[in-house]
Amino acid sequence: MSTDLTGIPAFLAVAEMRSFRAAAEHLGVTRPAVSQAIRRLEDRLGVALVQRTTRSVSLTEAGEQLSKRIGPAIAQVGLALDAAADQDAAPSGLLRLAVSSIAERFISGPLLAGFLDAHPAIQIDVTVTDEEFDIVAEGYDAGVRLGEVIDQDMIAIPVSGEQRQVAVAAPSYIERFGKPSHPSELAQHRCIGWRPAPHTAPYRWEFGEEGREYDVAVNPEITTNDMWLMIRVACAGGGITFGMEETFRPYVAAGQLVPLLEDYCPPFAGFFLYFPNRRNLAPKLRALVDHIKRWR
Repeated sequence: MSTDLTGIPAFLAVAEMRSFRAAAEHLGVTRPAVSQAIRRLEDRLGVALVQRTTRSVSLTEAGEQLSKRIGPAIAQVGLALDAAADQDAAPSGLLRLAVSSIAERFISGPLLAGFLDAHPAIQIDVTVTDEEFDIVAEGYDAGVRLGEVIDQDMIAIPVSGEQRQVAVAAPSYIERFGKPSHPSELAQHRCIGWRPAPHTAPYRWEFGEEGREYDVAVNPEITTNDMWLMIRVACAGGGITFGMEETFRPYVAAGQLVPLLEDYCPPFAGFFLYFPNRRNLAPKLRALVDHIKRWR
């Protein structure tokens, strides 16, 4: 069979969006044009690929297999064509990033502002999230996370040096309730905890002692997914909280917070920009990688 890709873009758009209308809008054509392209592709292959009812669109088993096999290959072809066309052009387009809320160095402002100054034809869409998901399946170009949670099949570029988490409290809290001398004493203190999503358990605070790592469930009196709320309550004397040392650094320098239990807070690998292992990296993402390497 000759390699005839007619109808493949329409099929992949429907496979991704599960909607003929959305696929047509994405491709800039009419719905009948999408339907006709897929019908011709099915006739050429001799097999049904899409099942459509009045309420839903789904793929047949053959359609699912074709989507899984050809989707990544078509994406690689697109990247290769973009790279060939853009060799002498300035990087441009929309760069979608999923970034951890605690990646302070990346989201503090200067790194991204400097990148936009150097590449005015690139637009950045940053989703700040601590949920773990497949960035490729969700349509992101790259993500920024702690190295320990990044899949091994990803390319990872350091964004920061080593990090560590620390417990902190306001001087007013320490004056009233004292300092814990060991992580095991946190159960007797008011704690301000963090959780990534509404229906998940509060994050267990992680410590290290004599080369052994362990975590402590602190049973926080206040739990939130907002680091800035945690900081504000801690600065007001509301309890002990726990997070990245560099996030707390300005408040420690200003005397609003005091580090606690530092002997039990060992360093670990920091944050990385990560993305799929692709032979042809999109120019806009290559530009960000190069900028991060210079920034460090």
